[in-house]
Amino acid sequence: MASAAEQLASSFNFGTFSKATELRKRIWFTLAALIVYRVGTYIPVPGVDASVMGEMMRSHGGGFLGMFDMFTGGALGRMTVFALNIMPYISASIIIQLMSTAIPSLETLKKEGESGRKKLNQYTRYLTVLIALFQSYGISVGLESMHGNLGAAVPDPGTFFRASCVITLVGGTMFLMWLGEQITARGIGNGTSLIIFAGIVANLPHALGSLLELGRTGALSIPFIIAFLLIGAGVIAFIVFMERAQRRVVVQYPKRQVGSRMFGGDSTHMPLKINTAGVIPPIFASSILLVPVTIAGFSANMTAPAWVPRWLAEGASGIASQLAQGQPLYMLTYAGMIIFFSYFYTAIVFNPEETADNLKKYGGFIPGIRPGANTAAYFDTILTRLTTIGALYLVAVCLLPQVLITKYSLPFYFGGTSLMIIVSVTMDTITQMQSHLIAHQYEGLIRKNRVKGRGR
Repeated sequence: MASAAEQLASSFNFGTFSKATELRKRIWFTLAALIVYRVGTYIPVPGVDASVMGEMMRSHGGGFLGMFDMFTGGALGRMTVFALNIMPYISASIIIQLMSTAIPSLETLKKEGESGRKKLNQYTRYLTVLIALFQSYGISVGLESMHGNLGAAVPDPGTFFRASCVITLVGGTMFLMWLGEQITARGIGNGTSLIIFAGIVANLPHALGSLLELGRTGALSIPFIIAFLLIGAGVIAFIVFMERAQRRVVVQYPKRQVGSRMFGGDSTHMPLKINTAGVIPPIFASSILLVPVTIAGFSANMTAPAWVPRWLAEGASGIASQLAQGQPLYMLTYAGMIIFFSYFYTAIVFNPEETADNLKKYGGFIPGIRPGANTAAYFDTILTRLTTIGALYLVAVCLLPQVLITKYSLPFYFGGTSLMIIVSVTMDTITQMQSHLIAHQYEGLIRKNRVKGRGR
């Protein structure tokens, strides 16, 4: 009998794929939705001079603007309707999840099942609107005060521009939130992750061209570029290895007699991933960190009004410089957020007490561990150790490439965060495609067995 891995690999072939009508529909829907997203990243916000924004990105794109522009797929640099991307929705999701662990009423909704989940999603949408309103108004005010060598970023500032800018950016974010939900429900993969993934991948050719241009001009040597690409390939392989790594906990089911027949007595395992949280901690940390960095950065590039104290204006400029890529404060803050969200999100997706109760309910137990509270404590200990390793792995992958990016002015698209998002989303999407193919094969076998049964 072929192993599970061989069956999984053999399930993904062209013949099976051509017959899986439902899977093909989902893939085409996902591609169409991502094309709509990419088209939106080229529709400009009314009243903004694109040439001035391009100049600002060239002069200030090495810090927070470059990082933000990477997640928005270049929409921020062009100041388009999707300039905020889906980051307000991610920030709102983080806040709601944090509040659901601290506020009893929200925690009760979380335990109510599908109805409670719908209410929490509704609260997340409302909070997304508030965050998007705040961020879009800050961007509109910052744009009015931006001046470059080519002139003002907003030739005709005023109330009308601010209102149109806020409506456009908030509308773009809400459309992306809806589009991500549609991809999750009717397409393949997680819609929110795929939108971020599409933005990063779309700019990879330009980033690779910029890297080769640095080699052509002599800013970087050819051996260094080759070594850097090899290191990138090694990082990708390391990410794949760590994302597949797991700790298998042996679970034993006792034998039980029903009538004259004996059931049970099987031994199986429960896989616990080293990185249970996946790519969520870097995305959450980046989205949270981008909020104060964006505000401080725009404040540093705009002329402060007369009523703003001098110390406050200087403080904003100081924060922007300290939170720039490669600075110690940025590194420490980013690493701390990744570690926090690794533990936090793992605690959300895996509940040791609930898992131990389910095992006890169905008669399962871990050899050498008593069912109930002892099993829950055993799971908690293992999960804490695995999460520690996973959090350190995320910090290493996300921060170590920052040294090369800062020192050699390499594009952000070659950073650890972007590589992790690309690899993780690709693996998750392919896994879902394989699951659909396997389900299609099982459906075909069931239909064949029914036909044979009728023939007999």
